[in-house]
Amino acid sequence: MKLRSLLLLVFCCLLNQAFAQQKKISLEEIWNGTFNTEKLEVLRTMQNGREYTVLNTNPAKGLSSIEAYDYLTQEKTRTLLASGGSGAIPYFTSYEFSRDESRILLATEEESLFRRSTRGIYYVYDLKGGNLTPISREKIREPRFSPNGRQVAYVLENNIYVFDLSSKTTRQLTFDGEINKIINGVADWVYEEEFSLVRAFEWNEEGDRIAFLRFDESEVPEFSMEIYGQGLYPLQNRFKYPKAGEDNAFVSLHLYDLESKETRRVPLPLDYYIPRIQWMNTPGQLSVMALNRHQNRLHLYKVDAQTAVASLLLEETDSTWLDITQHHFLDFLPDDRFLWTSEADGFNHLYLYDKNGSLIRQLTSGPWEVTAVYGHDPEKDRVYYQSTETGSINRDLYSISTGGGKKRQLSTREGTHSAEFSADYTYYIDTFSNSSTPPAFTLHKSHTGELIRIIKDNAALLRRLNAYELSPKEYSEIEINGQVLNMWMVKPQEFDPAVAYPLLMFQYSGPGSQKVANTWLDSNDYWHQVLASRGYIVSCVDGRGTGYKGRDFEKLTYRELGKYEVEDQITAATRLSELPYIDSGRTGIWGWSYGGFMAANCLLQGNDTFELGIAVAPVTSWRFYDTIYTERYMRTPGENQEGYDNNSPLSHAGRLKGDFLLVHGSADDNVHVQNTMRLIDALVRANKQFDWAIYPDQNHSIAAGNTRLHLYTLMTNFLTEHL
Repeated sequence: MKLRSLLLLVFCCLLNQAFAQQKKISLEEIWNGTFNTEKLEVLRTMQNGREYTVLNTNPAKGLSSIEAYDYLTQEKTRTLLASGGSGAIPYFTSYEFSRDESRILLATEEESLFRRSTRGIYYVYDLKGGNLTPISREKIREPRFSPNGRQVAYVLENNIYVFDLSSKTTRQLTFDGEINKIINGVADWVYEEEFSLVRAFEWNEEGDRIAFLRFDESEVPEFSMEIYGQGLYPLQNRFKYPKAGEDNAFVSLHLYDLESKETRRVPLPLDYYIPRIQWMNTPGQLSVMALNRHQNRLHLYKVDAQTAVASLLLEETDSTWLDITQHHFLDFLPDDRFLWTSEADGFNHLYLYDKNGSLIRQLTSGPWEVTAVYGHDPEKDRVYYQSTETGSINRDLYSISTGGGKKRQLSTREGTHSAEFSADYTYYIDTFSNSSTPPAFTLHKSHTGELIRIIKDNAALLRRLNAYELSPKEYSEIEINGQVLNMWMVKPQEFDPAVAYPLLMFQYSGPGSQKVANTWLDSNDYWHQVLASRGYIVSCVDGRGTGYKGRDFEKLTYRELGKYEVEDQITAATRLSELPYIDSGRTGIWGWSYGGFMAANCLLQGNDTFELGIAVAPVTSWRFYDTIYTERYMRTPGENQEGYDNNSPLSHAGRLKGDFLLVHGSADDNVHVQNTMRLIDALVRANKQFDWAIYPDQNHSIAAGNTRLHLYTLMTNFLTEHL
């Protein structure tokens, strides 16, 4: 045998041995913490600009502490506070400093309410005196220090209270709060879910006024869910949930004067939705964002707190919709000029306005999007932001002057970067990852982006993963339906192009969303690795209507949710099935929430393309979903009956040909189990066989206890049996 052939044989044997030695990821490991990444938990920059703090917790031992670190040396400078020991300080799970950093607000015994809201027992710890003061013996919501740190405002049972730390007395500011009727100071369910608003009150800089929103839910229809629990009789959870076309809460803006103890309502010319309130830097001036019901007309007001008179600062309109959760960032400079982001030129970009709302200049431009704004350094006149300039699947860090010049790219490695800046903008901590690099935390100089040192790099996780069989995400583009779409694919590690593999497509597809992103693995990615190790090819395509490729690409789906997105998934599956290594007779699709809506639609409408579908917590008719989200994209059912019904899985149940698994949590407050029950009914009426599972008392995430492991085991077994 020739030496070259012998060496090749030895190499192949060693390679096969290496593969044989690698472990396959188990489902249990995905959810038992084996692949967890290290993080900087609850990072807060300190006012001196030289230090930052992080939270360290050990839930098993009931220990937590706040540790301060020097930015430059990365050495721990002190422990500000620690629980345990004598037991005087209870275990806490979050914290906030007062403005002067002399006091710390500690969250304990927190319990989740909805997606973003919690309530808990809160304490204030005085760093100088070492005193620990409970704010209330009852569980409260959204406590916030006054600017001078001497008072804490909070919400209890839908009313606003102020606790005075000196006198240890509590003042009640509102008195009409009532469950499922009137809410003061915190948002209702739909504002929390769709506007990302929980706390709906703000202290002014002087600490003598509080601006707040009042929600009158009296006319909002009530939704109820059975809570089965462990008792003899189930309970009912009743809450206000406005479905598309139904009445919303009547929301009004109010100002409370702590000296006169008077409340004044602020009338606004446009006030159907009031999703943002923010005090300006000029004393007594409040900014307010307001939207019409169609969410295609936005007003930014300036309110004089003395007179309660509102004047218009800025107006934006769109022929489709305006989404303030993804666009329309607002930040006031010290002189009340303000930074604003808008899609006015077709892509989300930064604009600078004067204090009266007149446009000074557009700061950024190009066929890419500004995706986050971190603030303005007045000393160096730099605006720091994140954008997609190097590609829509990436995120990079930049700075630019308010004159629109001297733009500088701060980040260098390709992937996803985000930043936390020091109080004086001297430093920033960059959180970076890509599909092959777990989150790395590095310290940089803000002005130049120069790397100072590595803080955490999750190298231990990478070493751990070396023992496992992993396949890389292969990023590419696919041109279909007149558009170039982002795509990734994961193949079996021992991929053989001569073998025809089954294909499972994963997607979400909702407006402005992104699943093809150059970032580190999440739990679904690890599950897709499990499937790849079992001989599946897994792929994801972000179709029309998803985000970060400009206004026209995203808003093409207006009034037609589920039409163009379904067309793109069917076309993409058809195109991929033409590849020689794809088995065209074994194509599946799966998704969760909007992705579940899509998976059901694709299996039904693309019944000659897909042989299998898995829909988890799907919307099955937009008539069942909430007002703010649904009407933003679809208008009301009365205005768009065909758009609602033509693209509903309920309208296509009779077309089912493939294998279908339908899953929901019975206590899903977001996408109600009603959606799945109605689709079950439609499929039964059409005499179609399918599989389904309901997880008792589980919400939209289906994650409590062992349910996530049980669910993914169910889905894995379903795929193994049917695809």
